[in-house]
Amino acid sequence: MYSSVGRPSIPPERLLKAQLLIALYSVRSDRQFCEQLDYNILFRWFLDMDLESPTLDQSNFSRLRERLVATDVARRFFDEVVNLARKQKLLSSDHFTMDGTLIDAWASFKSFKPKDGTPPKDGDDGTGMVDFKGEKRSNATHQSTTDPESRLMRKGNGQPAKFSYGGHVLMENRNGLCVDILITESTQAEHRAARQLLTRARRRHIHPKTLGADKGYHVKEFVGHLREHLVRPHIARIKDRKAPGLDGRTTRTKGYRVSQRKRKRVEEIFGWLKTIGGLRKTRFIGQAKTQMAAFISGAAYNLLRIAKLSVSEVKA
Repeated sequence: MYSSVGRPSIPPERLLKAQLLIALYSVRSDRQFCEQLDYNILFRWFLDMDLESPTLDQSNFSRLRERLVATDVARRFFDEVVNLARKQKLLSSDHFTMDGTLIDAWASFKSFKPKDGTPPKDGDDGTGMVDFKGEKRSNATHQSTTDPESRLMRKGNGQPAKFSYGGHVLMENRNGLCVDILITESTQAEHRAARQLLTRARRRHIHPKTLGADKGYHVKEFVGHLREHLVRPHIARIKDRKAPGLDGRTTRTKGYRVSQRKRKRVEEIFGWLKTIGGLRKTRFIGQAKTQMAAFISGAAYNLLRIAKLSVSEVKA
């Protein structure tokens, strides 16, 4: 299993634990983590390394990620953390919340080139700079040469368009734990990603009775899908929009009001993932590697929540 020649092999679990540290301590890069490993005793203790062990090399992480993506280890690790919370009875089995956000891709607007390979014309100022004046560009005709899987998207009217991915979270309402996380193209509708997450939840024997969400999910097709699977849609309504299955008989209930209050906790997950977990702007190229990073950061968030909840129970 291990070669007898070349650089000594590093246990895969050590590299996986290193990824967890990177998420927990907001380390900006693999190079910075390896530098900190030279003097950070806590990092060495967590990785089962003594003070005299040679530090890791950043090239180890590049090879690790290829294996993490190919073997789906990051997802399995995330699922084990969720199962840990379930065994400790920290998860709600009935009430959930769905929401989405945009994660900036590692690509600049200058990399947005025609898909057919037609070179843009140069400006007339003699600097060789590209002149985009009068040129229409869209995701249908152009793509980023840096990260072809990212898509140009804006959060709303008046906001600048950026290359990004869509990040979608399924949260349980009891303690605000992240049950699943999905990375998609930023142009994919939120309610379509929600259907994917609910399908994955059912495969893991999670069957929500209610689902809270914002107005972006007030779509006839999605409300019908929820009713078809016996899920009560506790979705914020868009004024004057009618969707069979979501009317006053649902929105006037006490459970609906509780779901609308609880659903705002999902912003705590996104806030942590972006400010601490490093997902405000992904460091990786491609949807698969960004999904891997999301699973690691999501697992880190859940571990922190589980630890805090466990301490609260002991004090009580």
